Amino acid sequence: MVRTSALALLLLCLPVAGNALDLEDCRISAGPGYPGIKARCGTFERPLDPASPGGEMLELRVAVVPALDLTPEPDPLVPLAGGPGGSAIQFYSAYAGAFEPVRRTRDILLIDQRGTGDSAHMDCPIDDDIVEGQYTEEETIAFTQSCLDQLPHDPRFFTTSVAVADLEALREALGYPALNLLGTSYGSRVAQHFARRYPDSTRTVVIDGVVPPQLPLGPGIALEAQRAIDEIFARCAEDVACNERFPEIDLDFAALRAELENEPVMVSLLDPATGRPTEIVFGRNELAGAVRLLAYQPQSIAILPLMIHEAANGNLVPLAAQFQMTMTSLADALALGMHNSVMCTEDLPFLDRDAIDFDALEKTYIGAMQLEALDTICSVWPRGPIDDDFNEPLATNIPVLLLSGTADPITPPSYAEMALVEMTNHTHIANERQGHGQVAAGCMPDVIASFVASADPAALDASCMERAFIMPFFVDFSGPQP
Repeated sequence: MVRTSALALLLLCLPVAGNALDLEDCRISAGPGYPGIKARCGTFERPLDPASPGGEMLELRVAVVPALDLTPEPDPLVPLAGGPGGSAIQFYSAYAGAFEPVRRTRDILLIDQRGTGDSAHMDCPIDDDIVEGQYTEEETIAFTQSCLDQLPHDPRFFTTSVAVADLEALREALGYPALNLLGTSYGSRVAQHFARRYPDSTRTVVIDGVVPPQLPLGPGIALEAQRAIDEIFARCAEDVACNERFPEIDLDFAALRAELENEPVMVSLLDPATGRPTEIVFGRNELAGAVRLLAYQPQSIAILPLMIHEAANGNLVPLAAQFQMTMTSLADALALGMHNSVMCTEDLPFLDRDAIDFDALEKTYIGAMQLEALDTICSVWPRGPIDDDFNEPLATNIPVLLLSGTADPITPPSYAEMALVEMTNHTHIANERQGHGQVAAGCMPDVIASFVASADPAALDASCMERAFIMPFFVDFSGPQP
């Protein structure tokens, strides 16, 4: 059976040059229930197919959060969201505080990449059976075809190679001389490719949770996730309080995985999103979905041994609730159609099947499930345009700051080292025990602002990150020991 929970696996008008783009007062936010942020918003029209400028047009959502300085620097910061499938406007809004040091002197320029957010959103509904991993390979193909039939636009034209041309056209329309790019996770791929295609339009690049161009994503996801969970268990064993409370947490996890693989269980709980009683089938793949996202950040890593211990001793409700929250948040945050267009054009076709160690994959807690699901989806999903040099490492003298977390379960520091092999003006900062995404960690907002201001990687001082707080392990649901 193919487990498809992987399907779920962010003032005055500005000066213009060329085509004018009118911006109006608006408020942006990270989603319903989040506070609004004052901005200037507009709609930017772009051809669906760049080769047919007179054909179907897309409306892309644009927002500018003006600098605090009344005489700002001419080149804005451009946050690029992860996913693929996330909204840049929602990503910025969720972490707006981390961008304030840069915004003192620079505008924040935001565009929801085509297919995401409010830019020709490319999505289709995911039913409960998909979320719970109940589809066979044949049913997955049928669901994927149904998804394709529901999409509002031709999915071929939602790749990174097309999207970077949208950003360059927006830069020209707003009259900015150059851009400072900040891409996190998948956004790091977008930033690198923009800098490759438009070096004269790129002043600086910050890439966080780096995806190296020469490495297609796929089998590495499960392998890196396993490395990360092994390191969490090793940390627990070295921590006096954690080891005393959970002395064999690695063995507990292995036993739990084996038990759920042999016989998934029905778990009754209150749905974290609605508060209503619900029941879900919870097996090995649901366990993997819950644990993987908990391993992303130090705050959630801190509670992971406790939740595994509880599950191994019969209380599956906390992990089941985490799984429900994960699936709900991913379904809300990621545009599935755009996600598939990227993965099926830029990753799956470039995998060397002969080099994949499937035995090693099966030994991970995720297994080959995600790779199998993507294979099935991409067998029917159409491929789109991709530039000839897309998979080459970025060769540039543009100032680049690469950011990693040593506890990152998907884009470890070694990925950044792969990406920088042809860069001649860079600094790589690997933050100890930090997870996926560094923009809001410790003093990184100030470090990033310093880099963007100076455009000098060699001058950076990130020693303040040595004092960054790392949440201690929880010994019970009250929290860590005093």
